[in-house]
Amino acid sequence: MVATTNRWARLARRNLPLLAVSAVVVVAVIFVLAERWRRGAFVFGLATLLAAGFRLCLPDEQVGLLAVRGQAFDVAALTAVGAAIVWLAVSIDPLGTG
Repeated sequence: MVATTNRWARLARRNLPLLAVSAVVVVAVIFVLAERWRRGAFVFGLATLLAAGFRLCLPDEQVGLLAVRGQAFDVAALTAVGAAIVWLAVSIDPLGTG
C-alpha cells in the first residue's frame, strides 16, 4: 500500500505543472460557459503562457507532460500561441457586452 501511495505521489509531483495549467484551463472553460468568452479566452491565453513559463524554468524531469519537443521549440510555440490568444482577447471589441 505504501509503494502505491509513493508511486502516486511521485506521479503527481512530476505532473504538478500540468495540473496547474489544467486548473487554469478549467477556469477559462467556466468563464466561456458563463458567456464571458473574452475573459475565458484571456485566461486560456494566460494558461498557455504559464505552460511556457513552466517549460522554460523547470528541468525536463519536473515539467512532466508539458515537454513535447525540445525546450526551445516548446517555449517558442507556447509563447507565440499564448501571446496571440491574449492579444486577440484584448483587442476584440466587446460589441456592447461590457
